[in-house]
Amino acid sequence: MIRITNLNLKLDDAIDYPSELANLRRLVISKYKIKPNHLLLLKIFKKAIDARKKSNVHFVYTVEAEICDEEKFLAKKLPNIQKASNLEYREVKKGKIDIYNQPVVVGFGPSGIFAALLLSRRGYSPIILERGYDVAKRTKEWNDFINGEEFNENASVLFGEGGAGTFSDGKLTTLINDIRCRFVLKELVKAGAHPEIIHVNKPHIGTDVLKKVIKHIREEIVKNGGTIKFNSKVTDFVIENNKIKALIVNGSEKVPTEICLLGIGHSARDTYKKLLEKKVKIEQKAFSVGVRIEHSQEMINKSQYGDFHNHPALKAADYKLSYHSDSGRSAYTFCMCPGGYVVNSSSAPETVCTNGMSYSRRDGLLANSALLVNVTPEDYKSKDPLAGVYFQEEIEKKAYQATKNKFYAPVQLVKDFLEDKKTTNLGNIIPTYKPGFEFVELKKILPSFVTKTLKEAILNFDRKIKGFVNDNAVLTGPETRSSSPIRILRDNNHQSNIIGLYPMGEGAGYAGGIMSSAVDGIKTAEKIIEKYVF
Repeated sequence: MIRITNLNLKLDDAIDYPSELANLRRLVISKYKIKPNHLLLLKIFKKAIDARKKSNVHFVYTVEAEICDEEKFLAKKLPNIQKASNLEYREVKKGKIDIYNQPVVVGFGPSGIFAALLLSRRGYSPIILERGYDVAKRTKEWNDFINGEEFNENASVLFGEGGAGTFSDGKLTTLINDIRCRFVLKELVKAGAHPEIIHVNKPHIGTDVLKKVIKHIREEIVKNGGTIKFNSKVTDFVIENNKIKALIVNGSEKVPTEICLLGIGHSARDTYKKLLEKKVKIEQKAFSVGVRIEHSQEMINKSQYGDFHNHPALKAADYKLSYHSDSGRSAYTFCMCPGGYVVNSSSAPETVCTNGMSYSRRDGLLANSALLVNVTPEDYKSKDPLAGVYFQEEIEKKAYQATKNKFYAPVQLVKDFLEDKKTTNLGNIIPTYKPGFEFVELKKILPSFVTKTLKEAILNFDRKIKGFVNDNAVLTGPETRSSSPIRILRDNNHQSNIIGLYPMGEGAGYAGGIMSSAVDGIKTAEKIIEKYVF
């Protein structure tokens, strides 16, 4: 196979997949003077939108092709052509040290799911302990909560099958460059995700499809010999001679194991405290806090695509913005959800925090994104390893109290936030957050350095996206769970200072998002497979 980069198609030439592929085939044949019968196979490897010039919005492709006399063709050294590298995932060899109990995976988020999948396929029969519910019960409980029922922390957006990513946009973008990323994408497609996620530049699944995909992966793990226990919270760790011996579940059940893959999420604060109590080495880590901003999706589409904003080949537009203040602080947009919704992501009673989500079609009327400001350990004013957790909790409790203690979210119009005025009336954008909202000055719940930097950033972003500041745009807050505020220390083999305890994923401080967490879970499982046999 050869790989050809920098192929452009007009939007009209990519209305649907058959016409897109046919037009790419014609382009390759014409551009490189290949005989039609010599082009044996063509498939899309990467696809992105180039919207830098609003008068010429188009798609840019990398394709892989199989042609006759490939070596002869490559010898011509034509521009943008190279031999395609092998990107297939390669299994690691099994180790030789016997383990006598099944390895235990704690947490069934992205790292836990893919670690368990790999272990189950290699015959290790992992036990998976998830404090929350399966995706069906989790969805029902969460819907009950946003419609007025009591809060249940084990049925929150953050805990349960699939982790926090289940109630998100299902974004699969990542900054890491690892062959395992493609393996993750292929496994998601195999489990029911749309095949286009393998080649589009900014892949996403959507919370509605992601729920089905996760269930299918769970079913394969069980078929392979794995055991998954929901509503099973690890409440203690039995450690003898600095080695893991067992886990205590729900305060009573003892699960013997020599190997624990710790894939807890970034909101498992009670587990953080227990780990610290057990002398597991933890350090502070930087993260970010801020708010969610909502705009009309149509406005974002027009800003990003100009006259092409209604073109049938284009989906809801997104954006990614950053700002660096003279103060040394940075602000940026994060987890932008086209056609999405702002959701409650509280993990404990008497706290309020937010997140964003979209369905697979991204067909909601509003676009939302986090607007975040970096927070460093120096801001915690404490050497306590969990000081970042307490920093988050303080903001979330203020938000709960400011909205009269009923899980409503603080809301303020962007223009009022910039002018330090309490909002009294909304424009034509109604916040999507449920169960409801109250008008609150966000400066009363966020640190002053955060609000100051946000104001500067918002004005800067208005110069990049026309209408970013307008009479209707709404801020909903706070957003505090951008990433883990701690890191559980581990060595090059992914093992902590406790023998047999392997921290992994976002909650342990080694990933940021579905893809990087899944990859870290795979890497951690590989470390187990390379060393042990079961």
